[in-house]
Amino acid sequence: MNYQQPKQLQAVVLDWAGTVVDFGSFAPTQIFVEAFAEFGVEVSLEEARGPMGMGKWDHIRTLCNQPQIAERYRKVFDRLPTDDDVTALYERFMPLQIEKIALHSALIPGALNTIDALRDKGLKIGSCSGYPAVVMEKVVELARHNGYVADHVVATDEVPNGRPHPAQALANVIALGVSDVAACVKVDDTWPGILEGRSAGMWTVALTCSGNALGLTYEQFKALPADQLDSERQRIGKMFEGSRPHYLIDTIVDLPAVIDDINARLARGETPQGC
Repeated sequence: MNYQQPKQLQAVVLDWAGTVVDFGSFAPTQIFVEAFAEFGVEVSLEEARGPMGMGKWDHIRTLCNQPQIAERYRKVFDRLPTDDDVTALYERFMPLQIEKIALHSALIPGALNTIDALRDKGLKIGSCSGYPAVVMEKVVELARHNGYVADHVVATDEVPNGRPHPAQALANVIALGVSDVAACVKVDDTWPGILEGRSAGMWTVALTCSGNALGLTYEQFKALPADQLDSERQRIGKMFEGSRPHYLIDTIVDLPAVIDDINARLARGETPQGC
């Protein structure tokens, strides 16, 4: 039997915060700031956004590895943060995240119509997140109340390794019965999420304006002058360069046109691995 390359897409694997819900990705970032503050350690919102997309324990470990944050921690506790300290921060972060997740649970404008359009194209809707399962349960419940139900959900602690490893994306491939990873698109607002899709052999679409990189509310995004928005797009595009997304778009609203373009490329014999 010979290998038959897929001729059209079968599934889209969507991130959650900054992609489908929580324009600006405020729910996780603000809670990192608050969790560190409860230990007397200052972390700015900009610093908290840096490792966004990783599993939350790994995110905190990465923050603690930054020299300026490690030094602030040392001044408070007279030692550099150990893994046990990271776990203590994580255990404080988790209840705060669960308590406040509803404050940033609104669907991104246009997301529902876009997802309906994807389903009309015959695509299954997978999803994954840097949130652990206990938080994802709440996120999924809130999204369902607002009209969004994914076909499959994979939390970061439901696989051996979270982002940027490919395990969550590949778990969606298996659960959704997709025949080839080249027939999948991973959509995310963070570089670990794009690396996840790349490592899984999928097409990848990076979101420049709805998520962590721009870090604005929808209203602030819409109010940006055109020249400033273009400058922000260029800045964010450079941030994503290392993860090599196949496409850069503002928000999920722009995704259907990308799907059509990928289907045309598949029909011509192109593959995500070759791009």
